[in-house]
Amino acid sequence: MFFFTAAAQAVAPGEIELRNPQLSATDEGWSASADCVFDFNPRLEEAVTRGVVLYFVADFELSRARWYWLDERVVSRSQTFRLSYHALTRQYWLSTGALHQNFATLDEALRMLSRLRNWQVIDRNSVRSDETYLASLRIRLDLSQMPKTFQVSALANRDWSLASDWVRWSFSPADTR
Repeated sequence: MFFFTAAAQAVAPGEIELRNPQLSATDEGWSASADCVFDFNPRLEEAVTRGVVLYFVADFELSRARWYWLDERVVSRSQTFRLSYHALTRQYWLSTGALHQNFATLDEALRMLSRLRNWQVIDRNSVRSDETYLASLRIRLDLSQMPKTFQVSALANRDWSLASDWVRWSFSPADTR
């Protein structure tokens, strides 16, 4: 499962910083791991507490350089995480797909949200062991999944802009087995 962590370290407003991205070999292929540090500003905190669901998306791409044409995109994966608050139970919910976890506080939910662990991104048959690839990872708040009324105001407001830059690193399947 993949989640990212809000740490007490300083990060520029509107930015998510990805740290220590890596790919680890598994029986099925390779899984991605990384740590995230982000500034969850008071406006986002207020929105969640008032019942607005926030959608975070993790994007992963694996490409192979070609001298004769554009780089070949070998793998492209995305995973969406929902952060919500349920006033009746007074709990924060963090979910992806059919999996969800409850948390008593927003800080607990954000700590879990900030850790990317064991996200299966590459199937064993998708890559060749004698090739070198470029792995890329980013995380962002996806405004397109929010209600339309929030999308309009969020596009013009910096408080709603929360994203990391693409973090890129070289990956060779032969080195990780």
